[in-house]
Amino acid sequence: MSTAGRAAAHEDGELERLRTELRDLRARARVRPLISQAQGIVQERYALPDGESAFALMQRASQRYNIKLRTLAGVLVTAPRPDGPETLWFPRRVRTPEPELTFTRAHRSGAGSRGAVLKAVLSSTLAVVGTDMGNVQLSDPARGGLSIERHTGLTADFVDFFAHVGEEGTSCARAARDGAQITVRDVESDPVFTEPARQAILAAGSRGCHSVPLTTASGLCVGMVSAHVDRPLDPLTTAQTKALDTLGSQAGRWLAWHDRTVVLDALEHLHTLGRAGRGTSFRRS
Repeated sequence: MSTAGRAAAHEDGELERLRTELRDLRARARVRPLISQAQGIVQERYALPDGESAFALMQRASQRYNIKLRTLAGVLVTAPRPDGPETLWFPRRVRTPEPELTFTRAHRSGAGSRGAVLKAVLSSTLAVVGTDMGNVQLSDPARGGLSIERHTGLTADFVDFFAHVGEEGTSCARAARDGAQITVRDVESDPVFTEPARQAILAAGSRGCHSVPLTTASGLCVGMVSAHVDRPLDPLTTAQTKALDTLGSQAGRWLAWHDRTVVLDALEHLHTLGRAGRGTSFRRS
């Protein structure tokens, strides 16, 4: 390689390093304020001496129930306060059986944790549409909108740009608002996208996409799974649409169950730890 070629390669490598660093900074900036807010609530509620102790309690609850710390924090900052310092946090909640997920049978990892279920949701959707690019988003209780939870085949820039989306400007936002599947045949010309969103999708190699709401029994959209293809996408067949409807309703019901059972168990555990160790220092594991 010539001197000029080596210099150009070095510049390209340095540019990519800086872009990666910037994406990482943005990812931390999206999560850190939420974690800090949750720490403040926990520290105040249990008279803890410092934020480190509050973080340690959150970490213990997160690890015990196998949920992400930011998931726990998002629910913690939006949940109503416990009735009193010596009571259960959710004394009147009713437990229901875990909903059945038929689509996980084709995926050995698709049972148990939320991450495993989301992996199965994405794999099943991509198999129906016939592609290897896609992502799963979940409703964000703290900020509203949708946040990416799982993805495959998409560029780092795509994931960074669409890490959180609001209620307008994307096909997934429209599908969430309407509570119905939506097919975008041609990303380049479809008016559903804002121009920055369109360019970000095209840059990732997607030319068409299909979004499926994950809905509860009452029709509430709690998430979205989207498949992207590298060509204009024709409308799906009736059989494909029906299969994705079933997947979306089963996944939505399971996610709602997980939120009101496993996530609330984690908050209850946090509350128990906080009450027992009121005013005590804790250290993260």
